Amino acid sequence: MWRKANRMAGGKLPGCKERGEWAEIYFMMQAAGLGMKVSRPFGSVGRYDVGVENPQEGHQARVLRVQVKSTIYKRRNGEYSLNVMGPQRQKYDPGTVDYFAILLIPIDDWYIIPFDVMGRTNSSIHFTPKGRRQKYGSYREAWHLLRETGLTIQACCDPEWDEANPS
Repeated sequence: MWRKANRMAGGKLPGCKERGEWAEIYFMMQAAGLGMKVSRPFGSVGRYDVGVENPQEGHQARVLRVQVKSTIYKRRNGEYSLNVMGPQRQKYDPGTVDYFAILLIPIDDWYIIPFDVMGRTNSSIHFTPKGRRQKYGSYREAWHLLRETGLTIQACCDPEWDEANPS
């Protein structure tokens, strides 16, 4: 139990920004521990927090764009809630994020939720971990979703471009 309590020390950080950055590092540690390659976009202007890559034998690498969110806020009925908003409190546009990784800090539960499931309409999301009918219950600790799907990134250039055909 000591290790778990120590890992959750980030929940005691005073500010939302610090807790958010801690949750991103914690997510990257968890994903790397499961054999995934992780990367973080340079700067703070990206629409996602972490890139997750799962190179599969005989296939091109697939990179998933993951937006990490976390909360420490528990309501009276045992429900956790958080806002899922991007920069300037805007909703995420389709094609900018593939998955949301949401950490309920006090109970150390991760929810790996596809963008398509949450959609653009959700700005506030609620979890009732002990409830019988959880809307997102099937996504609790669903790390396998980050292994099975992804965005294939391919690049090409104009063959007439001089730098593409160095002689």
